[in-house]
Order: sequence, then structure tokens, then C-alpha cells
Amino acid sequence: MPLATTRRAGLVDQVIEQLRTAVTQGEWPVGERIPTEVELVEQLGVGRNTVREAVRALAHTGLLEVRQGDGTYVRATSEVSGAIRRLCGSELREVLQVRRTLEVEGARLAAVERTDEEVAGLRALLARRETDLRAGRWQDFARTDAEFHCAVVAAGHNRLLTELYRGLTEVIAASIATTASIAPGANHVPEIGHEGLADAIAGRDPDRAAAEACGFLDELLERIEPA
Repeated sequence: MPLATTRRAGLVDQVIEQLRTAVTQGEWPVGERIPTEVELVEQLGVGRNTVREAVRALAHTGLLEVRQGDGTYVRATSEVSGAIRRLCGSELREVLQVRRTLEVEGARLAAVERTDEEVAGLRALLARRETDLRAGRWQDFARTDAEFHCAVVAAGHNRLLTELYRGLTEVIAASIATTASIAPGANHVPEIGHEGLADAIAGRDPDRAAAEACGFLDELLERIEPA
């Protein structure tokens, strides 16, 4: 339905929110091109300048990427993720250091606060992760592994930590996919399982959970030379 008529600044804000919602809810996945300016004008019932300003604003935050002559693409699902991608770029070591900081405390909290349903969910993700790994589905493996780590942090029931970590999802998934290139052998993903981490969370052992989360990330960091 067309947006209600209002002052120009307010109208741009409404379009920004609609576009942001389409991205965050997965209507436009990361890496895909969004509808053209003409299509958005028709869908939203607003002027081209309004659409252009909204797209420009979301590109500035890192949510969208405007490619001249090619269109506009989804770069991240949140402004936090977009900002982190700009800051870290392709620097894997920095991404892993950020992961380590958040995931170690997230694992410690999860071991204290988790529910039985969340433990079952972690086990299911590990099973899917193993299936993806054995089948050589590297992109699926990266996504499933990222889901597992997000589920660990969410099991800590700290909303601020969870939302911050979710904002890093795309960067984290990219870092997991990239670790394939630092393992020995072509198309080989590091044989680092997370059963110990899941067991520690299930056993309500925060110290062991933190050590498990810290251990595998430290192993990855050791394989990467500082920039």
C-alpha cells in the first residue's frame, strides 16, 4: 500500500524503515540485488528522490551497496554488521579476535542459563554441521557453524550480547568460510568439533565452556600471521 503523505523527512524515514525491514527479515538476502529504483517507486508509491535518499542512507550505514551501472545489493542484515564489515574488511585475524571476545563470555553464560530445549537445539545444529562437512558443502557448513555459535550466545539469555553478536553474523560466517583456506590440503575445513563445548553447556560447567570456546578460536588464530 502507498505510504501516507507526510513531511519529506518523515517520508524518507518511513521508506528507510521499509527497506531495512525487507533486509533484516530476509526478503532480500545478503548478496542479492534489490528491486530497481523504478520498481521501488511503484511498490512504495513515493517519488524517485525519496527512494534515492533512502537507498543512499542505507548504503551509508553499510546495509546496502550501490554498484554504479549494476544496481544496489544487500551487504549486511544490520547496521552493526555493515559497520563491522567496513572496519574489518577481509582481515580474518581481527574478526576472529572479536569472535573470541564475545563467544567466550557467551559460552560461559550459556552454561549457566541454558534450557534443555536449547541444548537439544545445539545438538541438532552439530549433527547438521557434521553432515555438511562430510558432504563437502562448504557454504552450508559455514552457515550451520555460524548458526551454532549464535545459538550458544543466545542460550546465555543476555539480550545485549545476543543482539551484538547477531549483528556480526555475516562477518562471522565469512570468517568461518575463510578458515578453509588456512587448513592443510585443498578444500579442507579444520577438523575442529564443538561437541566438547555443547557438553560443557549441557553439564552447566561455565569454566569448561569458556575454555572450549577459547581453545578452538586460539587454534585458528595461531594459524594466521599478524597483518
